[in-house]
Amino acid sequence: MLKHSNSGGTHWRVAPRPSLSDAQKDWLTRGGSLTAHLRTLGDVTVDVTREAVDTPLRDEWRALGITPRTPVWTREVALKVDGVAFVVAHSIVPLAHSTGIWQSMRRLHTRPLAELLYSDSSVVRSVLVSRSITARHPLHRLATQQADVSYALVARRSVFERHGAPLMVTECMLDALWSKLAVADETKRHREHARAYDHLASHAKRVVRGEAK
Repeated sequence: MLKHSNSGGTHWRVAPRPSLSDAQKDWLTRGGSLTAHLRTLGDVTVDVTREAVDTPLRDEWRALGITPRTPVWTREVALKVDGVAFVVAHSIVPLAHSTGIWQSMRRLHTRPLAELLYSDSSVVRSVLVSRSITARHPLHRLATQQADVSYALVARRSVFERHGAPLMVTECMLDALWSKLAVADETKRHREHARAYDHLASHAKRVVRGEAK
């Protein structure tokens, strides 16, 4: 597995900050496709907000193994669940590779990038790293395009490599995700309590009838 260089931003860390919730720690370190994980919560759509030639962000170029002025192809999307933005994603690849090894990235349109990353056995992935995203970070401004954000967010990123060509994916998670998970967790607890109550009630009835041992 690739090693993710942290020298491009000392705030990126392999282990999520201890102060984060269990749900945040879980989603920041989950392997596999984030899109697939989101599909367990509802219908997922991809809203492409920007595709353009750009330069890497200040905390990206070292981790990608390029120079600060290296042109990159940038793709920014909002991953929505049932029409609500849960994640904003910022992906970059050196421009030369966007017309070569990673040229399929330019033809995705509204299909998720996961279709490229997890269907090719030649693609290897670095470890996931995460950090808090404050208003001073460009990704925070990307998030404000999708939601009213006045607080720090959490994001994760990793580098995918295919035949020596790197592609970095950064995923910034919005409050709607944590709200959905909290509701789902509460619903699960209610169902478990209801099942436990039904079991006790059924047992009590058997006792009254003299059926229980």
